[in-house]
Amino acid sequence: MAKPSGRRRTPQARKQRRSVRMVFRRKNYLLLLIGVAAVVLGYAMMRIDNQVEGFVSLYIAPLIILGGYLEIIWAILARPEEEKDSPKKSRPTAR
Repeated sequence: MAKPSGRRRTPQARKQRRSVRMVFRRKNYLLLLIGVAAVVLGYAMMRIDNQVEGFVSLYIAPLIILGGYLEIIWAILARPEEEKDSPKKSRPTAR
């Protein structure tokens, strides 16, 4: 028979554990998906316009790929906005 551990979880510990927030929100995942789609679209445009000197493969597709990568970076670095109801922590000012 297994020995019960010496630690018991209190209701406060359970509440604290449940209040863990996710790093990314829905907005971050949506921006990430848009960025990945733009990168895939850019590479597909490069492949479809199978000319070495083509306008689309030289100018348009690389800009779309660059925009997609920038969108992915933005999706990773963007922080979710705080709730309006939650009090903001402010530093006391020294006078």
